[in-house]
Amino acid sequence: MLRDRKNLLSWALYDWANSAFSAIIQTFIFAVYFTQQLTSDPAIGSALWGGINGTAALIIAILGPILGAVADHGGKRKAWLGLFTLLCIVCTGTLSFAKPPIGNLFSLLTVLTTAIAASELAFVFYNAMLPNLAPHSHIGRWSGWGWGLGYAGGMLSLLISLSIIQFGYPVQLTFLFCAAWYLIFSIPLFLFTPPTSGLGKPLLKAVFYGMKQLIETLRQMKQYKEIVKFLIARMFYMDGLTTLFAFGGVYAATTFNMPQSEILLFGIMTNISAGIGAVGFAWIDDRIGPRKLILISLAGITLPTLWILLIPYKLLFWILALFAGLFVGPLQASSRSLMAHLAPKHLYNEMFGFFALSGKATSFLGPWIVSWLILEYGSMRIGLAVVVAFYTIGGILMLFIED
Repeated sequence: MLRDRKNLLSWALYDWANSAFSAIIQTFIFAVYFTQQLTSDPAIGSALWGGINGTAALIIAILGPILGAVADHGGKRKAWLGLFTLLCIVCTGTLSFAKPPIGNLFSLLTVLTTAIAASELAFVFYNAMLPNLAPHSHIGRWSGWGWGLGYAGGMLSLLISLSIIQFGYPVQLTFLFCAAWYLIFSIPLFLFTPPTSGLGKPLLKAVFYGMKQLIETLRQMKQYKEIVKFLIARMFYMDGLTTLFAFGGVYAATTFNMPQSEILLFGIMTNISAGIGAVGFAWIDDRIGPRKLILISLAGITLPTLWILLIPYKLLFWILALFAGLFVGPLQASSRSLMAHLAPKHLYNEMFGFFALSGKATSFLGPWIVSWLILEYGSMRIGLAVVVAFYTIGGILMLFIED
């Protein structure tokens, strides 16, 4: 029992490790630094930022199922996880050299895209570990606790980053700190979780048979109708969530004129809110089922988001954003939980590859559409209206799924 808990805690700590990248790079610090200081115009910067996230999402959508199928045949899930974790860490550390004026913008865009794609591809293998570590009846709570720990890590990493900036150190130091955080706190997973299962084929054979298995699975998807319906629904609502994460800090800065320090505080508070929701709703997932919790969470996010796009008042923005944040953690945790319940055991890696695909298959469209609307109308409010549409479509589709 103690060994099982040690394994699960080591697994959950990876959420804590990765959360610094999500908070510091993708949402609250580098995103704002890129759009407002590294580019000549905030509108152009926002459009480029959308393009980066869209391109990374396309890479993830293509590679996620393929790599998952290869891992099912070759095993070595932790090796794949380690590869993409290290790639993300190296790229993140490289961002500390980004200073205006940018001499080679293409190189910066390439490093950023690689870092974001590597971070998400690592989660294909990380998520697939959960069903082998947690008892089936406790998958929901451990998924929620993992997300909750992640949001706590995001909050603490932002607090430390805020201290770095307030003590007069350059903002680039926070990117180096992010890389170190990710490296240090990901180590327990690789040291203490058990070896992962697979068919043990050599790499080249694993690639061949993995691709063959992937094609066969696609042909037989009608056998997994509930999984297909869920993945389509998740594709829509995750498009909304991914787009919101990509532009959340930028929206706060440009629409409500928040300075960097207030954006960091906003990031800390939203991470606290999301963490409370993820942990608080973890037991509810196991009680009422992940599908119902997904529907509750979507309602709790959609209505405040719609209101946020209409209001001019910063205080009300804060209140609504923190309320919506309570449901972000449960939405992500219960989605992972539902996939773990639905996926056949011998196809965990592959199915979580499709899980990554559903989160990214069309998520490049969200940032690209937002970027186009911003350039066309000069308004982030209009641009982010697509987020509400994605949430609504995803929620309607979830009504037709049986768990």
